[in-house]
Amino acid sequence: MRKPAVAGEFYPALPKQLEREISRLISVPSKKRNVLGILSPHAGYVYSGSVAGLVFSKIELPKTIIIIGPNHTGAGEMASISSKDEWEMPGGIVKMNSELAEIIMSKTGLINEDRTSHQFEHSLEVQIPFIQYFLDAFDIVPICMRRVEFSKCEDIGIAIATSIKEYGKPVLIISSSDMTHYESKENVNRKDKMALDKIMELDPEGLYKTVQAHSISMCGFVPVAIMLVACKEMGAYGVEIVKRMTSGDITGDNIRVVGYAGVIVY
Repeated sequence: MRKPAVAGEFYPALPKQLEREISRLISVPSKKRNVLGILSPHAGYVYSGSVAGLVFSKIELPKTIIIIGPNHTGAGEMASISSKDEWEMPGGIVKMNSELAEIIMSKTGLINEDRTSHQFEHSLEVQIPFIQYFLDAFDIVPICMRRVEFSKCEDIGIAIATSIKEYGKPVLIISSSDMTHYESKENVNRKDKMALDKIMELDPEGLYKTVQAHSISMCGFVPVAIMLVACKEMGAYGVEIVKRMTSGDITGDNIRVVGYAGVIVY
């Protein structure tokens, strides 16, 4: 059983408080959309929760969800799936979809079973309470990624898309990432736009190269590139930027801010 790593820090640890917080962050759109993938931020809810909340409010959530996040701790494998442990969360126990995880690992030699990279990683965990708010029963395939070259992103993205097709049931791909870190609001907005322009173009390699060329400190650009590759393989044709903001919009400090964006791919 994986214990929550950042409950009480990034989001409320008590179930009732967490439910109230999520209800404050979501909206009630007139119609929800079936999508292939999303980009959702993973900062503390006080900073980026309204962005994540709006993204999750606008989409239909299937019963199986792949969550791809960056490895902030440096522990474990280059690319890892944790399919053996259930995850304990304030909103209840989360089950793993070991069937889909095994299919994915069979399609690429780049992802290995490894719980250590997931044990203290927050980027995947913070997505779970939003899912639990909308769904009573679901399972996940958590994938934790270090920074790898684009060819590996492409290999993993194609493997995920092929696996979803073989699995034969609806699956959502969540890529977890914040945008530019700890620069002025002006720089953050400029750099984030460069990255988001490539996402809007459904150009995963362009995103990867833009982040590298302009030193954009987007922590989850590898998970986002993988998500885009997979979605394109599954026939994606459109992208919507749901919301953008910075930590300065909350704190009033526009000198050293972090950018956040919520995106849906359909």
